[in-house]
Amino acid sequence: MKKSVLFLSAAAMLLAASCQSFKKGDGGLEYNLVDDVAKEKAVAGDFLSVDLTIRSDKNDSLLNSTYDLGLPQIVNIAPDSIPGAYKGDYNSMFKFLGEGDSAVFKLNMDTMAAKTGQPKPEFADKFVTFTVKVRKHFKKGQLTDSALYAEIDGYFKGELEGLKKAEEGKISSYIASEKLEPKKTASGLQYVIAEEGKGAKPVLGDTVVVNYTGMLTNGTVFDSSIKENAIKGKLPVDPMRTFEPIRFPIGVQPVIEGWTEALYLFGKGTKAKLIIPSALAYGDRPAGQKIPPYAPLIFDVELVDVIKGVAPTQAPATPNATAPTVTEPTN
Repeated sequence: MKKSVLFLSAAAMLLAASCQSFKKGDGGLEYNLVDDVAKEKAVAGDFLSVDLTIRSDKNDSLLNSTYDLGLPQIVNIAPDSIPGAYKGDYNSMFKFLGEGDSAVFKLNMDTMAAKTGQPKPEFADKFVTFTVKVRKHFKKGQLTDSALYAEIDGYFKGELEGLKKAEEGKISSYIASEKLEPKKTASGLQYVIAEEGKGAKPVLGDTVVVNYTGMLTNGTVFDSSIKENAIKGKLPVDPMRTFEPIRFPIGVQPVIEGWTEALYLFGKGTKAKLIIPSALAYGDRPAGQKIPPYAPLIFDVELVDVIKGVAPTQAPATPNATAPTVTEPTN
């Protein structure tokens, strides 16, 4: 939890430092090399492992951030000869950088539209700003493609292992910071009942109706069935979306295992907080743009209703696959 906050603080300080002076480059590209320490800069064929945020100048909106997933982005430095390339484009930015460098780039959308023939994106007025910090530089040099890719693959596996090792600490820190005293099941699911329901508990085949808000241990909200919570969590709100409780036949329609196990424990009307380890959620896979690999998930849930159903003759296996129809935001 603390690591993500520190990363975002570092990104904010980097952006603030960059605001003091921008140089003008080709194609309307503006840039500020905040840390220019690398002796070797990236060239075509190289790869960079970077932390970055992408912001639009329209309402200063955040479009994307690697800090949400806690994993760097791997950038391939393409040759200038690729179709659609031009001086001052996205690829040009990374040729300013090498290992340890950090910079802020303002990519000119008017130039992009003129050079590529594509319409200017609606999410920006003139600039999209990239705040970049290079973690590692993978140099192609004389390496074969397979050797280079093996080096990158080994590096990324190490990053994933770091997230895996950090999971238990994230859960412990969250529980301590929220001053919770959760109950824990044999599977690792933890929960705190805020309000005990007085209705019947669901059984296999019943349809459960659930309000929920899902978040990471650092407080990042990734989805909610409640509009007010989605807005408070700074999620983009689709005007076509109808905010209402999710409903599904428990034990029949697969959701993440932590949900199924928890809801069997609750009676109608129960309000609870779930602390779900990644083994009962998405495991080593990211989900959308907000949920990293090995991410423990926090859900505030309310079991609004239990509608009696008919159990199937044979209960299907519950795959560790889908969330409760989590709609991931695009930014």
